[in-house]
Amino acid sequence: MNHNAIYKIYPNVVTIDDTAGAFDKDGNKVEIDLDLVNAWVDPEAYKYKRAQEYPAIADQLDYIYHNGIDAWKKDMIDPVKNKYPKG
Repeated sequence: MNHNAIYKIYPNVVTIDDTAGAFDKDGNKVEIDLDLVNAWVDPEAYKYKRAQEYPAIADQLDYIYHNGIDAWKKDMIDPVKNKYPKG
């Protein structure tokens, strides 16, 4: 189950058990539309993808030292941002 999607789509859900289902604060079972949950796209996903693709901080700092901030942004940061745009 995509817990993030369930929490975003069903704000009354406070607990999720992959086998038992989703429940509200009173322990009542909340019926989940799995098609809706599976279709949900995390609007924050670009952040995680960018973080995985950026070079290590030490490598970035070394690049800045040798090439300057403008080259660092153009060569290391902008390509990743363009590959994974916001929203």
